[in-house]
Amino acid sequence: MTQQRELSGRVALVTGGARNIGRAIALALAEAGAAVVINTRVSRADAEAVAQEIEERQGRALVALADVTDEAAVKGMLDAALAKFGRLDILVNNAAVRRERPIETMDLQEFRSVVALILEGAFITTRAALTALKQSDGAAIVNIGGMTGHSGAAERAHVVAGKAGLVGLTKALAHELAPARITVNCVVPGLIDTVRTGGVPTVHRRNPPLVGRLGRPEEIAAMVRHLAGPSGRFITGQTIHVNGGAYLP
Repeated sequence: MTQQRELSGRVALVTGGARNIGRAIALALAEAGAAVVINTRVSRADAEAVAQEIEERQGRALVALADVTDEAAVKGMLDAALAKFGRLDILVNNAAVRRERPIETMDLQEFRSVVALILEGAFITTRAALTALKQSDGAAIVNIGGMTGHSGAAERAHVVAGKAGLVGLTKALAHELAPARITVNCVVPGLIDTVRTGGVPTVHRRNPPLVGRLGRPEEIAAMVRHLAGPSGRFITGQTIHVNGGAYLP
């Protein structure tokens, strides 16, 4: 059973929190009582709409524009969050892109930019947040992975590499941050009903969920809420698949 307002007094930062799964996570954490910092690189209007929705429900929110691959911008985002809310307890590394391109036409710059956003962005944001997270009495980091990081996929070498790297980063940080009472886990969505450009990726069309429907962003958010809350304190270093049976590890 979900505890009502179990995150009261907590503060969460959700990167890529303006749309789709990130938006659902921000709303779920706010519903649980957390103040939420909604990060976006360019989608200011969408982020402000999420913040307004949280505030209309009597919650607290802050929009933070920052490129998570820019160390100075991330530091500024953390400084703004701490200035407004005074603490940080939950970090959700969700910022990502989902591009498709054959390896023959993928240049090194494109490969690096995608891996940087997914993997380096999580590293940079986590490192910047550590001082604040260590002051919490039980912080949580949740990395949002990708099913293709486990199943593989054609024309997604950059995305697959970045998402697979998040699994390794999760395990390493779980070991390193356990003494500070910080849990670190990776939630891996399957095919989720989100707004996409270019239609459903080929890999998802070939591997439909066993349950016969697309997942909802709120179903990913519910798992993140669980891991961030008091009932998730004995879970760390894990990769948790939420995919309706589309991929069975």
